[in-house]
Amino acid sequence: MVATLTLAAMGLILGLGLAFAADVFKVEVDKRLEAIEGMLPGYNCGACGYPGCSGFAEGIMEGAVEKLSMCKPGKDEHYNPILEYLKDNPNPDGSVIKLQK
Repeated sequence: MVATLTLAAMGLILGLGLAFAADVFKVEVDKRLEAIEGMLPGYNCGACGYPGCSGFAEGIMEGAVEKLSMCKPGKDEHYNPILEYLKDNPNPDGSVIKLQK
């Protein structure tokens, strides 16, 4: 009985500690990054030189990607929505990410 109560108390304390740590150390993710990744073809092939579509989306957001055509499986149906989205959703400082097709 004592062992059960001890384990329950430890579980409660550790669970509360993890909940607190998750709140304190959470990482804010730019919602534009997820949106751009969703607009890419999703093959995760790496043909663009980045490790999958998430890496390519990060490169777009950082300004390291100059042309969307680096994404080999992508077509205009993928490029155009990304360009429009970036025009409508500028960086927090108000600057717009400039890309070519």
